Amino acid sequence: MQPPSTTFNQRAHDALQDQNLQLALERAMHHFVDGRISAFERLPHGEALRDHARVIRANAIARLDEHLETFERNAHANGTVVHWARDDAEARAIVLQIAQAQGVKRIIKSKSMLSEEIGLNRALEAAGLHVLETDLGEYIVQLAHDHPSHIIAPVVHWPLEAVQKLFHEHLGTPPEADIPELTAAARRALREGFLQADMGISGANFAVAETGSIVLVTNEGNGRFVTTTPRIHVALVGIERMAPTLRELGTLLQLLARSATGQPLSVYTSIVTGPRRSSEEDGPEQVHVILVDNGRTNALAGALAESLYCIRCGACINVCPVYRRLGGHAYGSVYPGPIGITITPAMDGLFPWHELPQASTLCGACTEACPVRIQIPRMLLELRAQSVDAGLTPTWLHQGIRWYAQAAARPMLFRVGRKLAVMAQRLAPRTKEGWIRKAPAPLAAWTESRAFPPLAKESFSERWRKRQKRPPTSGD
Repeated sequence: MQPPSTTFNQRAHDALQDQNLQLALERAMHHFVDGRISAFERLPHGEALRDHARVIRANAIARLDEHLETFERNAHANGTVVHWARDDAEARAIVLQIAQAQGVKRIIKSKSMLSEEIGLNRALEAAGLHVLETDLGEYIVQLAHDHPSHIIAPVVHWPLEAVQKLFHEHLGTPPEADIPELTAAARRALREGFLQADMGISGANFAVAETGSIVLVTNEGNGRFVTTTPRIHVALVGIERMAPTLRELGTLLQLLARSATGQPLSVYTSIVTGPRRSSEEDGPEQVHVILVDNGRTNALAGALAESLYCIRCGACINVCPVYRRLGGHAYGSVYPGPIGITITPAMDGLFPWHELPQASTLCGACTEACPVRIQIPRMLLELRAQSVDAGLTPTWLHQGIRWYAQAAARPMLFRVGRKLAVMAQRLAPRTKEGWIRKAPAPLAAWTESRAFPPLAKESFSERWRKRQKRPPTSGD
């Protein structure tokens, strides 16, 4: 993944000032969260199912090598060509090799975060190939030369008014077209692409080792067009996406849509098992599956292996108080939100992603919402500790914590330091309520957008000592 050129704080500041973004997030997030809660209320034994799903994912990751070999063997038996890619460069090269060997000129794509991760579109277009995103959200960001900000809702950062303007400029829709008009215009524009494409590229929500199949979960018919209309289908699959059996897949599917969009099941759940048979009229002549590592074995070998349990539902993103204010682009990674700030440094290395683990309140809402109960706060603390050990924390913070630790271990020094701080804060400008309106660095960043609570004139210890000296009363 390409690291950003700006700091997280800079990106967060820009996001907070973006009124269109704030409007879009306010409209969208409540819908996702309420839908998930409602869906699980109607699911019998939902909590037990989550426990079972966690066991399934833990076992799948613990025996990942076996499941990958089983998948490859069964996929080959179905007529699928299986490729292995160690990193993003190899994955891009394999797709290009297939396209060039088969004389491909036009490519259609179903939504794939893995293709975003490896920067596939740029590589294909640089080679002179025409690439068309067919997921409605991905199509919007492609038209706008933007990139997704959410793993299941690529344009959650776009308010309706911005989409209306974009479609008016590119597709000639009325300036205030409603949602049915906008989707109809996109359908008309995409239809020609489906019919003319030589290759379809998709991701995969899961790969089933038992059958050598890949599973696609979508709410738009484009996924089935992409995987059946062109003569070649290429599926990009992260190696961690293994479901050992169809039975275990069934458990995961019961949780995926409920956690993502609040649906009992997505509109389309497609299981692709090899190319078209001689007796079949529809389907591709060739199916290629590219199993992509790109840092996943790095995560598997360390203390962050649990991040690979993720089934990419986005539930943790939807409940995160940080994401709900900043959106996805502030993270600088393809994968935003709680799982993103865990899995990005896990796969790609701590540097240059050491800022991301700080983008969390550690409130635990992510784990509460996660369908497989991934302990994200635990891993964030692990990453923060690694940042300190590697000397990647800001000097003022590192030294500040060291000084605080020394003072906290010496009661007399702590009391003196506190009294000096109480005296110093008298010089700071205050709000009507008495809070500090403008603080010196490093607290200045806090008071740019909110007031800072002042230190009490008396500490708890001082009040407690006074209370102990008072004669007891009936009210004590």
